[in-house]
Amino acid sequence: MYIPLLVLFAIFVLIALSGLRIAQEYERGVVFRLGRFAGIRGPGIYWLIPLLEWQFKADIRTNTMALEQQETITKDSVTIRVDAALWYKVVDPARSIINVSNYRTAVHQIAQTSLRNVIGQHQLDEVLKERDKINDQLRNIVDASTAAWGIKVEMVEMKEVEIPAGMQRAMAREAEAVREK
Repeated sequence: MYIPLLVLFAIFVLIALSGLRIAQEYERGVVFRLGRFAGIRGPGIYWLIPLLEWQFKADIRTNTMALEQQETITKDSVTIRVDAALWYKVVDPARSIINVSNYRTAVHQIAQTSLRNVIGQHQLDEVLKERDKINDQLRNIVDASTAAWGIKVEMVEMKEVEIPAGMQRAMAREAEAVREK
């Protein structure tokens, strides 16, 4: 007589415990109930209704992303190779999960295309001399594009600008000629 009740109670306890979740201090759980957004949970321990609620976790720490070296053309038609680094943070976990399928890939893609576009608006001298200005311009463009996704771009830095070997030799000859005068 008590065995069926005991089994039922054990099953109920197991189902209830299966809904417990833990989010670290740097994580937030974006919870959906039957496909609809139900709220943000965490940090700490919280409970999800088994079979009715599920979650996606968002990391709200500052993340870094390397933008691989890519060839771009400056305004004065010089082909250069540029690589950069980007620092971003999820400020709205719900929008970062709901508004874009993969915010990391989306941020990477928008940063790469924006880097090419910004370099294309400047001449080679400007790219070499005014990196801070270009970095700020790039950060503003990427930040404006990702704001709807709940992402804040904190900083963008061009790490290295490679100019073609022929162009380097010509610039060295020009600098030497200026010094000889």
